[in-house]
Amino acid sequence: MELGMIGLGRMGGNIVRRLMRHGHTCVVYDTNAAAVVQLGSEGASTAEDMADLVRKLSRPRAVWVMLPSGQITEAAVSALGELLEPGDCIIDGGNSNFKDDVRRAQAMEPKDIHYIDVGTSGGVWGLERGYCLMIGGDKASVQRLDPIFKTLAPGIGSIEKTPARGVRKSTAEDGYLYTGPAGSGHFVKMIHNGIEYGLMQAYAEGLDILKGVAQESVPAERRYNLDLAEITELWRRGSVVSSWLLDLSANALAEDPQLSAFSGHVDDSGEGRWTIQAAIEEAVPADVLTAALYTRFRSRQDHTFAEKLLSAMRKQFGGHQEPAKG
Repeated sequence: MELGMIGLGRMGGNIVRRLMRHGHTCVVYDTNAAAVVQLGSEGASTAEDMADLVRKLSRPRAVWVMLPSGQITEAAVSALGELLEPGDCIIDGGNSNFKDDVRRAQAMEPKDIHYIDVGTSGGVWGLERGYCLMIGGDKASVQRLDPIFKTLAPGIGSIEKTPARGVRKSTAEDGYLYTGPAGSGHFVKMIHNGIEYGLMQAYAEGLDILKGVAQESVPAERRYNLDLAEITELWRRGSVVSSWLLDLSANALAEDPQLSAFSGHVDDSGEGRWTIQAAIEEAVPADVLTAALYTRFRSRQDHTFAEKLLSAMRKQFGGHQEPAKG
């Protein structure tokens, strides 16, 4: 199939590469000309601007926007709404607020331009591992673009089937799923990221306690000098707390046991806040997720080893760099 891609950063560029590896054709655009030239050298068709990208696509067009949430995505979607024609489709694969998706889908409906929101998880590893996709929006368009989503998703791989699922027909086992109307994909991804905050916080706090037991304030007979790189490697194998986040923690600790390259400043990209707002609107207690978000706020003032590990995990899975010290 053919896809237009606007935004060639850490994930957008690799999404294009994964699609091209499997025979799809892509037309690409980014305000960073070097990124466009690089993808062009790898086989993508390049565009000078959004209007040029739209001209180079065959109808019905599908344009994927992979930009930071907020005004930059808003402007791109609005511009595409003026450039595209009835039957065309806009895909927002970034981390937009699901409420914005509902509004955008409604705005495009009178123009008969279809809107799809895709919560995309996989970070910088997605090129090889594939992307877990949570897809909301126009169902007919999602079905038409199934070859795109199937290519980007990880596939069944070596993960064992869930015994209780039986013969249920679903794409979930392949790593992508249509979740419902506009906004539902990003809503599911929002909660996914809120849970991610909690999981990361649990690992960070637990490992901080393991590190802290070596302090002189602990009685000598209960003072242990534990090797966290070895312990995380141990837990990866057969433990009930094994996960990809643990894999990344083990890798970070193997590279730098003291995490000396990290200050402990941990940003949040928005989804954690939106998750807590949704919990408040639904009157659902979310003690762990709320505490994990507040810890990220605190990390910008005081830095602990736990927060260094949070920062290290973010770099491992998403390539997120700490703000420069200054």
